[in-house]
Amino acid sequence: MSTTVGTPDDEECAYCGSRIFDHDPICVRDCDDDCGSPAYFCNYACLVSYVDENGLTTGDACEWSPDRGGPC
Repeated sequence: MSTTVGTPDDEECAYCGSRIFDHDPICVRDCDDDCGSPAYFCNYACLVSYVDENGLTTGDACEWSPDRGGPC
């Protein structure tokens, strides 16, 4: 299977609206939902803020207790 990589011409950050190539761009796809259209972020700070504000980590971690031992 081959993969084609392309870069957008003039994409804006999904969080702050800045041009992504004026910074350190990151491309994110949700591949749990058929790898839809990518979202572009101008840097990790915008990605983290977007994830936090949209509650995208809620319920996505294993439960851990010091009594159980092990990572999860």
